Amino acid sequence: QVQLVESGGGLVQPGGSLRLSCAASGIIFSTNVITWYRQAPGKQREVVAVIFSGGFVNYADSVKGRFTASRDNAKNMVYLKMNSLKPEDTAVYYCNTRVRGIDSRDYDYWGPGTQVTVSS
Repeated sequence: QVQLVESGGGLVQPGGSLRLSCAASGIIFSTNVITWYRQAPGKQREVVAVIFSGGFVNYADSVKGRFTASRDNAKNMVYLKMNSLKPEDTAVYYCNTRVRGIDSRDYDYWGPGTQVTVSS
C-alpha cells in the first residue's frame, strides 16, 4: 500500500525558512516522480516542485530561487527547503506520486498535507 506522509510545517515570519519532509512507502521509490503541491485557502491546488527519479527538479516560477527540493532514495524521503518565505506561500503543502497499476491505469497518491503559515 502506497503511503505518503508530510511533516515540518508550522508558523514562520516573513523572510523565514522551513524544511518540509515527505516519507514514502509502498513504492519503488527510486523510480517514482514525486511532486510537491500546495493549496491556499480559496485557491486551486498548484504544483510547487517536481522531483524526477534522477534528482532533477522543475520549480514553479513563484518559488524559483527560494525553494529547493531534493530526494534521498536510500531513505525514501523527499524534502522541500523553503527560504525567504512570503505570506503568499501560506498553504497546505502535499506530496504526491503517480503509480501505474497492474491494470495499466495511473493512480495518484497523496499525503494528508502539512500546514505552512507565513505571518508576522
